[in-house]
Amino acid sequence: MKGDVLVFGRTGQVAQALAAKAPRTWVFAGREQADLTDEAALKKLIDSKNWNAVVNAAAYTAVDRAESEQELAHAVNANAPGAMARACAENNIPFVHISTDYVFDGNGDRPYTENDPINPLSIYGKTKADGEKAVMDAGGRAVILRTSWVYAPEGKNFVNTMLKLGQEREELRIVSDQKGAPTSAADIADGIMSILSRFDAGGIFHMTAGGSTTWHGFATEIFRIAREKGLKTPGRVIPITTAEYPTPAKRPLNSRLDCSKLEKVYGVALPSWQEGLAVCMDSLFPSTINKKEVVS
Repeated sequence: MKGDVLVFGRTGQVAQALAAKAPRTWVFAGREQADLTDEAALKKLIDSKNWNAVVNAAAYTAVDRAESEQELAHAVNANAPGAMARACAENNIPFVHISTDYVFDGNGDRPYTENDPINPLSIYGKTKADGEKAVMDAGGRAVILRTSWVYAPEGKNFVNTMLKLGQEREELRIVSDQKGAPTSAADIADGIMSILSRFDAGGIFHMTAGGSTTWHGFATEIFRIAREKGLKTPGRVIPITTAEYPTPAKRPLNSRLDCSKLEKVYGVALPSWQEGLAVCMDSLFPSTINKKEVVS
C-alpha cells in the first residue's frame, strides 16, 4: 500500500518483516512511541495523522509467562487492540490486527474455520480472544488475521532455538502430538501487504503457511536443512507427547487452520511451511558452511 501506514510494533518478528518490505512512508511505532498499556496514547497517535491504514503487529507473546502476568497480557493483547480499533473506526481508517490459533482448544480433528467456536486453553489464548472481540465490537473496517507458529531469522522462536540446541546437544526430545502450520513472518508480511493493497472486506481470516506438521516434524526439517548447510545437528530427535513435556500454559493439540476464506476473498494463499522454512534458513545461512569450521 502506498501512502502513510502506521504499524504498532518495531522489534517483533512480523514488524521487522514488514519493515523490510514497506515503503519509507510507513511508520513503525515501538515502545518509545507507543506504550501499549496506555490506551490514550495509542488513540492520540492514530488521531495525529490521516493514515491510509493501521496495522497492529505488537503483542504479548510469552505464552507461559502470561499465566503469571495476566493483567499485563490482557492490557497488551486485549485492551490495546480494542483502543486501536475504536480510534481507527472513529477516523474511518482500515485496521489489521494479528491473532492466533491458540484461541481454539485443539479438540477437533480437522482444520478450524473462522466460523468454529473458540475456546482458548491458556491465559495467552484468552487475552487474544478478548482482543478479537474488542476489535470486532469497535465496528470499524477491521481485518483480524489468525496465524500460527510464527518464526523468522531474527528473534526468539522455534527455528533459532532448535539451531542453538542442535549445536549443544546430541539428543533432543520434541513434542510430536501437537499439529499446526509453522508460518514465516516474511510470508505473513506479504499477506498483510496484499490485503492492504485492496482492503475490500473486513472480518476474521485464517492466514497460515500451507500444509501442516508437528513440532517434531518441524524440528526434523530444520535439522535436515541445517545438515545440508554443514551445521552440527543432534544425532537423535526423539518424538514425545505433550504429557511428557508439561508447560505452565496448555497448548491445543490441533492448531490447523483452514485458510480457504482468505484465498477466496483476497486471493492470498501463503507458500507451504517447507518453502517458508527454506527461505528463512537461506537467509540465516546464505552459503553452505564448511562443517569443520562449525565444529571447531
